[in-house]
Amino acid sequence: MSDPGERPPRRPRYSGKHPRGFAQKYKERDPERYPDTVAKVLASGKTPAGAHLPILMEECLAALDLRDGDLGVDATLGYGGHAARILAQISPAGKLLGLDIDPLEQPKTVARLRALGYPESAFEAVQANYAGLAKVLAGRGLAGVDFVLADLGCSSMQLDDPARGFSFKTAGPLDMRMNPARGVTAAEWLLKVPAAKLAVALREHADEPQAERLAEALAGRGFPNTLGLARAVRECVGGRDEDLVELTVRRVFQALRIAVNEEFSALDAFLRVLPDCLKAGGRAVVLTFHSGEDRRVKKALQAAHRSGAFASISDGVVTASPEERRRNPRSSAAKLRWAIKA
Repeated sequence: MSDPGERPPRRPRYSGKHPRGFAQKYKERDPERYPDTVAKVLASGKTPAGAHLPILMEECLAALDLRDGDLGVDATLGYGGHAARILAQISPAGKLLGLDIDPLEQPKTVARLRALGYPESAFEAVQANYAGLAKVLAGRGLAGVDFVLADLGCSSMQLDDPARGFSFKTAGPLDMRMNPARGVTAAEWLLKVPAAKLAVALREHADEPQAERLAEALAGRGFPNTLGLARAVRECVGGRDEDLVELTVRRVFQALRIAVNEEFSALDAFLRVLPDCLKAGGRAVVLTFHSGEDRRVKKALQAAHRSGAFASISDGVVTASPEERRRNPRSSAAKLRWAIKA
């Protein structure tokens, strides 16, 4: 038994002026205790470690046209930034359902929203993929809701944590699962996937022009960690412009993440049921972050509009302002589309 008076071990020191590793950025991950540190990170145009800055916030709220008493769904709860602003606008009579499949991050977000004063009657968290939206509503006896928001892609909390394996910037297990308790890891998927199937994934999930060459080099191989995979990609396409090489690495990681989590299948399922999940006059807003997602959303909304399921849809996309892109570089790729139920 340890001495009751024994002090807890000190956090490991880091060399240099600023912490570099995710584990060393403990102040950024504890905004209540270190608000000044978080403020400095935000002022520098960066996202604090373990946090996520909501993208196109004002544009989302304008498209949703929220009112007190509305009932709606945040289909990709994430850090809860959009959810917090939505709850402020639909309270006190409204209710929000927050869907997320990440069992590691969702409890943290629920705690943040409860701390803001939103009880179960105002906000209910559901561990579910947005593909199961219709099932979630049916299970609660809901024929439809006033609004649905879906902010697609990967959150900053997942990208920044090396233990999740989404990023090629630091060493971590080659995992990439949104729900680490289900499915196969990216390492397992790569080890078993045929080269032809990997090439299709690289083309369709990331528009990678060297899909076949990369697939032949990567399919069926075992990689020790994220850096091992990134190194193999660089070796395969080496000799080109450094920025283009890094873009290729990013595309490979994106394609693998989408494949491992079956994101496009889930998105297609979500878009099929979306019109039927809205009340008459209900609004849907979808944020995408790469061309593969946006193409699917665009075509689905246009088809639903032609069939009469949607009374109107956005004409083109809404993108982040120059100021938002400066403040949050991860907003640069965002595209917003909206639709209103007939």
